Amino acid sequence: MKSVSISGSLRENVGKKDAKSQRRQGMIPCVIYGGKEQKLFLVEDKQFTKLLYTPEVNYVELELDGKITKAIVQDTQFHPITDKLLHVDFLEVVDGKPITIEIPFKVTGTSPGVLKGGSLKKRVRKLKVRGLLENIPEEITADISNLDINQFIKVGDLSVENLTIVDNPNKVIVIVNPTRNAVAATEGEGEGEETAEAEA
Repeated sequence: MKSVSISGSLRENVGKKDAKSQRRQGMIPCVIYGGKEQKLFLVEDKQFTKLLYTPEVNYVELELDGKITKAIVQDTQFHPITDKLLHVDFLEVVDGKPITIEIPFKVTGTSPGVLKGGSLKKRVRKLKVRGLLENIPEEITADISNLDINQFIKVGDLSVENLTIVDNPNKVIVIVNPTRNAVAATEGEGEGEETAEAEA
């Protein structure tokens, strides 16, 4: 998994009034926990562009008071009307301690069912996984080269070394649905076979 560097400054004052004042100045109140101590700090709003507003999932190398700490985003709060970022919670990554995080799910290969006119439906964009930071990939992929019409792949069909997929193993994550064109093509093939048998 890739990293994003972010620098913050420890908060001198804590409270709703101070938080509102800081947001007006383009600073976002944040907190980091999960390690030896919890810290409250501020980060410039624009630094979150490369972290939150991207389809990629990254961990953070957070610089606070001259010290760099590895962390992941645990929670975010946005304004219900303006959708502006209000607050970010970070979870400190402790060496040797597993973390739980969502990472992108993608498919590879060409489905025979799609070639027959079926419609490929990917039901999830991300999967929740648990493991050590160094074992977490940038994405999880599934090969659909053997997927025919009405066939699917479940969470339980996936396997990633040194990683646990937390989502329900029975959850269908990608399926090839039949379409009118696919049904018509299948019926046409059947009629052809029946005619050949009758002629024989």
